[in-house]
Amino acid sequence: MSPLLLLLLLLAAVYSEFTPPENSTGLKFTVAFPENIAHYHPVRPQNKVQITALYDDTEVNIKSSTYSSTNPILNEGESKEYISDTRLELWKTGVSDHSVQIISNKQITVHAIHLKHNSVQTALVLPTNKLGTEYLIPPVPKIQGTTLPADIVTPDVPERGPFKLIIINGDKENKVTVEGIETEEVSLKPNQIWVKEDKALRTVKANEPVAVLFGHTCAIQHNCTCGQLYAMLPPATEEKLKFYIPPILAKNIEGESFVLLSDKQSTKVKPFDPDSPLVEIAGTAIFYRPGLLLTLIPETDFAACYVVNSIPDTESSALIVVHQDLTDGVHVGSVPLENPDWQKLKGTEYVSTLVGLASDKSVIWHGSSKMAVYFVGTKGSASFGNPAAIISKSPDFRGCVLSPEVIKIGEVANGWRESLKYCKDQTMELISFPEAQLQRQVSKKIFQANDDSLKEVWIGMRRSSQSGEWYWLNTAPVNDTNWEDGEPGTVHDGQCAIMSLEKDKDFGWSDEDCCKAARPVCYTKPIFLPI
Repeated sequence: MSPLLLLLLLLAAVYSEFTPPENSTGLKFTVAFPENIAHYHPVRPQNKVQITALYDDTEVNIKSSTYSSTNPILNEGESKEYISDTRLELWKTGVSDHSVQIISNKQITVHAIHLKHNSVQTALVLPTNKLGTEYLIPPVPKIQGTTLPADIVTPDVPERGPFKLIIINGDKENKVTVEGIETEEVSLKPNQIWVKEDKALRTVKANEPVAVLFGHTCAIQHNCTCGQLYAMLPPATEEKLKFYIPPILAKNIEGESFVLLSDKQSTKVKPFDPDSPLVEIAGTAIFYRPGLLLTLIPETDFAACYVVNSIPDTESSALIVVHQDLTDGVHVGSVPLENPDWQKLKGTEYVSTLVGLASDKSVIWHGSSKMAVYFVGTKGSASFGNPAAIISKSPDFRGCVLSPEVIKIGEVANGWRESLKYCKDQTMELISFPEAQLQRQVSKKIFQANDDSLKEVWIGMRRSSQSGEWYWLNTAPVNDTNWEDGEPGTVHDGQCAIMSLEKDKDFGWSDEDCCKAARPVCYTKPIFLPI
């Protein structure tokens, strides 16, 4: 692969100040559990949430209109499952306030599970501060026995009932409008829910952010069985997006697969063609196969680190989509992905693979690029899945980033000692990067941000006045170096290290008079999720 392609795929821009990555983590979540008729079994559903803490001393409070529970403290990287009150299952119609609020003192991810007999559906729950005010409603899939024109739709036969929207309000008074053949408007109280039958609906618009679920209480799967079918919709966008659909999703299943497409002008149910796995639309794309509605991840939302939670007593897997030239960078936990069966997405530069999950939680991350990761599973004949929880969009060869490294080039050219003080005054350090991989990662980020006006910068290395040996300010051993040819000179030459930013010098170092005026590279280390 060419160095230019690697550069474009490898790195993010230099941070002039800390900016939190776009992710699925938050402090407050509202969860709803749709009706689950499931295989005609007259038993109560089991509704639960899986919570993953990113930091130590994370306290989680789960409450609803009927109960409240403060749970034990979670440590960083710890996942725990909580069974919710079964009385919270939403029934057929009407306005209900049966929702669950999850509040924590530190960042968490939330995975919702709806289970009844062999009917399982899952959803990645977004925090309330990352919800949207407009959603595009996908078209209803063609399901024999449920939605095809020959089926008789009657409220007395639930598997032939209509698809529904579940609109979950946030923590503010809100006015919500659904538009389609008919337009309807309702005022919702904080955390209230509106269950709305989908009568050719096109959009949901709200004054304040809401979450929107789309699905069916008992969609026919096969062999005269039905199961719950739901997906959480993403907020609307006007940007044209690319969706890469792994053909493995449609492999070895009974029944046809579709892609449900909706933008602001139209909706379309498109049979899925494994030979054309790329879909482009300025809207929403949902993959359907019997028993599964899967919200697809656009390329713009690919990320570097995900948490994938498995479900006990099911076959749980992670589905990974990554650039074909960067498969070596995928890790599951602390080790590179072992012996994956990569399958080409025809006509694209991407490949995919399915990885079995052996534990209740897996951290899947890439050391130099971004990718898409889904949770998918089966229980008996039932399928289920959802996009995995994004922890970070910042690739780093050392692991899963909670807070990315911060690199700042000083505004003023000064001597090495003054530059050292400047970085300390910013609560940063004059950069020490003893590892070759870190040198490449940092140097290329600086190169991306530089407009060619900056030729050289101070780094945190200098010569000892006592021994004449070079040392790093952070006391790391001097092993991997990048001295230019003929550098460094003797002890009688420069005592401080400066790095070139000129393209033809490959970010080489040279010794320099410590009083020379140059700008510093200040640095703050990243924080990583334990894996």
